[in-house]
Amino acid sequence: MGKALFDLSAEDARARHKKLLKEIARHDDLYHGKDNPEISDAAYDKLRQELEKIEAEFPELANEQSQKVGAAPSKGFKKVRHSIPMLSLSNIFSEEDLGDFIEKVQRFLNISDDIAVVAEPKIDGLSCSVRYEHGKLVQAATRGDGSEGEDITANVQHIADLPKILKGNVPDILEVRGEIYMRRDDFVKLNKKQEEAGKQIFANPRNAAAGSVRQLDSSITAQRPLHFFGYALGEVSAAFAKTQQDIRKKLVSWGFAEAQPWTLCKTQKEIMTYYDKVMNLRPDLQYDIDGVVYKVNDLVLQERLGFVSRSPRWATAHKFPAERAVTILKEIDIQVGRTGSLTPVARLEPITVGGVVVSNATLHNEDEIERKDVRIGDHVVVQRAGDVIPQIVEVVLEKRTGKEKKFKYPDHCPVCNSIAIREEGEVVRRCTGGLICKAQAVERLKHFVSRLAFDIEGLGAKIIEEFYEDGLIQSPADIFKLEQKDKKSLTPLRVREGWGDLSAKNLFESIETRRTIPFDRFIYALGIRQIGEATAKKLAAHYSTLENMREAMKEAQTVGTDARGDLLNIEDVGPSVVDDLLGFFAEKHNQKILDELAAELNIQPYERPRAINSPVAGKTVVFTGTLVTLTRQEAKANAERLGAKVAGSVSKKTDYVIAGEDAGSKLKAAAELGVKVLTEEEWKKLISAS
Repeated sequence: MGKALFDLSAEDARARHKKLLKEIARHDDLYHGKDNPEISDAAYDKLRQELEKIEAEFPELANEQSQKVGAAPSKGFKKVRHSIPMLSLSNIFSEEDLGDFIEKVQRFLNISDDIAVVAEPKIDGLSCSVRYEHGKLVQAATRGDGSEGEDITANVQHIADLPKILKGNVPDILEVRGEIYMRRDDFVKLNKKQEEAGKQIFANPRNAAAGSVRQLDSSITAQRPLHFFGYALGEVSAAFAKTQQDIRKKLVSWGFAEAQPWTLCKTQKEIMTYYDKVMNLRPDLQYDIDGVVYKVNDLVLQERLGFVSRSPRWATAHKFPAERAVTILKEIDIQVGRTGSLTPVARLEPITVGGVVVSNATLHNEDEIERKDVRIGDHVVVQRAGDVIPQIVEVVLEKRTGKEKKFKYPDHCPVCNSIAIREEGEVVRRCTGGLICKAQAVERLKHFVSRLAFDIEGLGAKIIEEFYEDGLIQSPADIFKLEQKDKKSLTPLRVREGWGDLSAKNLFESIETRRTIPFDRFIYALGIRQIGEATAKKLAAHYSTLENMREAMKEAQTVGTDARGDLLNIEDVGPSVVDDLLGFFAEKHNQKILDELAAELNIQPYERPRAINSPVAGKTVVFTGTLVTLTRQEAKANAERLGAKVAGSVSKKTDYVIAGEDAGSKLKAAAELGVKVLTEEEWKKLISAS
């Protein structure tokens, strides 16, 4: 692409945008009209992606012509809602991290014995879920955002080693998760063919596989040498295995190919031996891998361990060492986040690291700059591992000339000039401007419309900034009033430079589809300090509705109340999180925003998972005292998995108190309120009925 997009001047961007429009229009005609494409689909996708990036950075360039020039492939696919989410894996990077992973599993399960794990290569391909009904392939979908992917059923029909009809006795419903990939020798042949045809070659096998699968015309996919490894399960109508090892063997018997080598490890030493073996084998394998995956072998233990946030507790990916490169640190900028945090960002001379051009890297905080003695003009080592944000590892001291400049960390906000303070015990310096700080207001709005929050297509970062500057959107509720305000405006959106009837219509439709939102995503969208996706889900599960939560926050303002104690007993909600929550809900400006949003939206009550025939589904339980056969963490996770609500204090709403050894005040409170008390064994007997 030449010059990095973020370094383009407005004039350069306009010229490049015009050229891209013309080039894409020609390729659209060749592809759709003349069935004679000159470039690969991946190359075409890159043109479209560059166009979209330029329009995101310079929204005034977007117009109806750019809307009509083709469409990103993903928009042409039907969406598929995964019956069981396709979660990502947590990552580890060292033997020490591996020890921590094993220790966490043991601690959760309250066992000290070694735990057997299946170790297998981590394929660097395109994640895919294939669904079979009565042994016949009926649907295939990409991972997407984990909850919803793209329907690629027609395309996977052309993957030779993906079975279309399964051999043997299989469950009526079977979803197999795996990886679509391209072998290295096939990749070389494909690129040679592309080169001979004068077409742009693919960057790597993964891009080639992904670009081949994401074709609206499945006949193009049919021409690409794709393969599939199956290694995990989604929805299954009937259990057929007791271990992860059994799953792999069964999948092979049904006709699926599997990645080799894999093995069953019983100790940490065996795991590391396997890791070293696979890393040494990596250059000789016929497919790309970027690490290995460890999965607890026993499926009963997997069920007990469950999930945390967006990944399973029973599995992790051990990534190979990060790729590094040396470049020059040109400048250090300060970005102000939605909570006022001042974060230093290194602006680098662009360098390719792990196949990606890197021009920015995180420096984390002022202590990091001081500890590494990073100076403007330094030669620095930049590291990138997988999808991790690039970071500066160290300074190449022997390259110093004496002309490098030390960076002076600001004590005032670079946006609103308010004092920036660093509270005792914190590593982050924060702007004290609050609501008067434009950066914080804009960043909160960006967070509100982000993918894991409201996910409003068409409201990118630059559009938010533009609309905020022009007074169109000042608070989250303004987003949902935008269309009505636009109808009364003397300068409606469609007549603004870079806009038109179609682009305005698409934006309003996108906003309208997001008026209904799950409660946990709503909480996350509010951008409350320290409230991430996982904590938002716990809060939503605890309070169920916004009305309940607001009432509880009001009562919890008073120290010593049941509501305050109840809040403190929610997992991951400690005193500092409570302070941030209560501070947010006590602020009158925020109360007004919540009132306005409640009037505009349909905020769906949180639905706790209800196990079939679970005797504790919908019940409120409290654990007290020391449990003997279960850890407190596992007991709570198990109760929640069965549809129960775990509370931190006893009230009239409590259904059961499970009393372990040395139970204290909660046991006394249960007796006073007439709440049923169960021993640990009685509780286990009750839930085993499910």
